[in-house]
Amino acid sequence: MNGRELVRSVKVFGTVQGLRAARSAWRGRRMDAWGLPPRGAERARVPGAVVGAEPLPGGGVVRFARSELRVRVAVGGSVFWGWDGAGPEPSYALADAPPEADTRAQLEPDKDGGWRVVSERVTVAVSRHGAVEVRTPGGIVLRRDLPPRWWEPVGGGPARWLQRTEVSADARFFGLGGRSSGPRLRDGTYRLWNTDPRGSFGPGDDPLYITMPVQLVVADAGTHLAFHDNSWEGRVTLREGEEGAGSGHDRPGTVELRAAGGPLRCWVIVGTPARVLRGWTALTGAPVLPPSWALGAQHARWGFGSEREVRRVVAGYRERGLPLAALHLDIDHYDGHRVFTVDRTRFPDIPVLAKELRADGVRLVSIVDPAVKAEPGYAVYDSGSAVGAFVRDSRGREVRGEVWPGECAYPDFTDPRVREWWGGLYEERLAQGFSGVWHDMNEPVSFAPFGDMTLPRSARHALEGRGGDHREAHNVYALEMARAGYEGLRRLSPRERPFLFSRSGWAGMQRYGGTWSGDVSTGWPGLRASLSLVLGLGLCGVPYSGPDVGGFDGSPSPELFLRWFQLGAYLPLFRTHAAIGAGRREPWEFGPQVLGHAKAAMLERERLRPYFVTLAHLARLTGAPYVRPVWWGAPGDRALRDCEDAFLLGDALLVAPVLERGADRRAVRLPRGRWYDTVTGMVYEGPGQVLLDAPLSRIPVLARAGAVIPVRGEDGGTELEVWPPVAGRTGTGLVVEDSGEAAARPEVERYTSRLVGDRVVVERVTEAGVVRAVRPVRVRGLAAQS
Repeated sequence: MNGRELVRSVKVFGTVQGLRAARSAWRGRRMDAWGLPPRGAERARVPGAVVGAEPLPGGGVVRFARSELRVRVAVGGSVFWGWDGAGPEPSYALADAPPEADTRAQLEPDKDGGWRVVSERVTVAVSRHGAVEVRTPGGIVLRRDLPPRWWEPVGGGPARWLQRTEVSADARFFGLGGRSSGPRLRDGTYRLWNTDPRGSFGPGDDPLYITMPVQLVVADAGTHLAFHDNSWEGRVTLREGEEGAGSGHDRPGTVELRAAGGPLRCWVIVGTPARVLRGWTALTGAPVLPPSWALGAQHARWGFGSEREVRRVVAGYRERGLPLAALHLDIDHYDGHRVFTVDRTRFPDIPVLAKELRADGVRLVSIVDPAVKAEPGYAVYDSGSAVGAFVRDSRGREVRGEVWPGECAYPDFTDPRVREWWGGLYEERLAQGFSGVWHDMNEPVSFAPFGDMTLPRSARHALEGRGGDHREAHNVYALEMARAGYEGLRRLSPRERPFLFSRSGWAGMQRYGGTWSGDVSTGWPGLRASLSLVLGLGLCGVPYSGPDVGGFDGSPSPELFLRWFQLGAYLPLFRTHAAIGAGRREPWEFGPQVLGHAKAAMLERERLRPYFVTLAHLARLTGAPYVRPVWWGAPGDRALRDCEDAFLLGDALLVAPVLERGADRRAVRLPRGRWYDTVTGMVYEGPGQVLLDAPLSRIPVLARAGAVIPVRGEDGGTELEVWPPVAGRTGTGLVVEDSGEAAARPEVERYTSRLVGDRVVVERVTEAGVVRAVRPVRVRGLAAQS
């Protein structure tokens, strides 16, 4: 470390903490210098020519001169391939054992000395030099993975590798976790290393808190998802293709994936977007179902400071008739920032506070950070030390980092014993009356004046008994922390559905909870990045997410706050939040006009609560995200693939948020079909682009013709809101009521709508046949229809 880096550390973190952070970073560099010897000379490898093959159920092993490739098509159509003996397990992404092989699919010789596996939904062809093609049943190539390259240290150690892929010239890329520049990923390099961006971020910042080696590729020929199951640091370079305008000289799109170690293995799932996400969910686990109250409005602030301020804010919501479901306490309610403690001076009786708020329908949610203050006499640290819970270096010494409490140790969540110990600590949070938790700082973070703010890469981890270092454990650290918390809450309160969301994570994190944007910057670019993150994460299998409404780090203008609030009202996690000194986020702080319009958005959210509950259940059953890109039902529509400023909420609603200062009208690209403006009732026909009014009081929301939407009626019960279908066609809708019980199996009610003369008929489809709908029905848009 040089003097400039030291000065920067002091400026960023303060004099004492800055010096400690600099010292911690210096220690980490020394650990890596000792624990990670230089790679030295390397030997380059390629597979070489094919020399034979061994058929196995669903595929087989193709052997090359210098490597071998295992290929298997599973029941359901997902494809697995792995080089150099890599199999599907062990894996942090997979929910259970890998899916069974499709015994109908056989490895057979192909042309030019290659091999292939033909199944009902996909064909996999392996060339004689190791290229792997995934084709549709009609023979169209969706992706072509070229023969990989390895670089192995001559003296031993993990091999780094490179995999290049070609896709069709018209393909568009999505996914890779939470990316602020999406949801469509342009040409560029994206890093695979979960990262705290050192403060707030905007659309140009990469990487962020959640990175995943999950690519969703959408092209005319079809949609496919590719997941490279490798948690090591990597980089993905994307380049969209270019069509030859009929000349036949198309330039394919390309993907270049580099990994610093670990296995080279991949899963590919093909089909419609809905089928792809269903297959991804079957592979990595169904999204956990949030409690129904977690689909309401939530309020957070770093710096409430006292129980008195919490009560004042909650009373402000109640007095103004604003529905509030939860209030979140940040690290300032801890005693000295130490996790699983309470500052008794400022928060003398949180259990009583929680009981009072719950009586008013408001739940308390607590932040939980992974870093444990390394202080003998502190109960959490002492109990963790007793079970050997903390990460150690290559010499067996406890790894320390600098975080909010000061010098901290880090639990090794890749150890099952540690997860069980950590999960038991949540009993203290439940005893305090908290109804849920949000995990923060779990990339994990260790303050540093330079480089990554994380643990030394040489730090040792259990990795489920296999042993390894932080290079492999880093990206799954937050995933396993979420697992520990979720499983602990399930054990401690088996009749309650756990509510947990996390700033960081990895593939499969939906099994334990959701996520939020992290510290998105306050500004119009931050507003746009909020939507990108939610859409991108949904396409990676994480349906429950949302931003810090208003941004994290600054004071939004009344207009910006309102537009952000209106967007948030249609996202799964609807939460305001801000840092200390960033200004308040209570709607009444922005003047009576903003308050009135924000209240309207909140009341509409409450009216749509049964629809959000239904979407939550459907996400668990099918993997389909609540928030979907507008091309979801028509991936072949190229104009829709390029639309990034609107989204579908389920199948029924199209939401077009205002993302620019001063806009009171905006263009909206419509999918095919008839659409109704839910406020004016005006009718629009898609596909095509329309110009809609977007006054400060609302953002445009359109309903699909024929949609049957469950909404909350004036009596509090669920009623059906129906928009007339096109003559001669039928509409559909689903309703799932939430029993609130953790183990209850949901009943999915199916409804159809049809136009009979000038009347809309709504019927329920049951196993016994079609019957008249017994729920109250309210038809909207008939006047416009006529």
